[in-house]
Amino acid sequence: MSDRLFKNFDKQTQQVLLELEKTQKQFWNISRVTAEFLYSLIKAQEAQNVLEVGTSNGYSGIWLGKAVKETGGHLTTIEFYDKRLDIAKENFKLCGVSDVITTLQGSALMHLEYLPEDFEIDFAFIDANKSEYIKYFNLIDKHMKKGGIIACDNVLSHEAKCKPYIDAINSNPNYENVVLSLPAGLSLGRKINSVL
Repeated sequence: MSDRLFKNFDKQTQQVLLELEKTQKQFWNISRVTAEFLYSLIKAQEAQNVLEVGTSNGYSGIWLGKAVKETGGHLTTIEFYDKRLDIAKENFKLCGVSDVITTLQGSALMHLEYLPEDFEIDFAFIDANKSEYIKYFNLIDKHMKKGGIIACDNVLSHEAKCKPYIDAINSNPNYENVVLSLPAGLSLGRKINSVL
């Protein structure tokens, strides 16, 4: 694991991330190598509108927030549990990314269902209820811009639960999808057509 990206952050952010990494299993956070990959991908894509489903304590959101801070973009993140979201919001403040993050508390399916019609997504990261990945995908797809990316964690560690989603995106002619052998397995789908 390279520390180069991590060391680019200010000391306060480094300290918060290190503390959150100690509770990675408790809060089901992504690994640092996955976080670094997503951070680099958002920057390379120059993504403006980033969506996260599954905020937890904010570990991944800090990395995503730091990335959109550099692209001039914005992160919208959804978390079902209010106590976890309160922790995340405090961590976002400590790491200086609150100004580029909108937090939504409650059911991801409900929030995704009622996204404004003109809400466009360049990059989506999904790390929530694995059996609902297929439902998230169906709701996110209509907002995903051509060339946009949807990344889903745990597709190898929870292969059976994620299979309906993987089967759906692999058979969808509007997407190219690859599964990377990052910790837990990361599915990376890119929208190549906006319509059939």
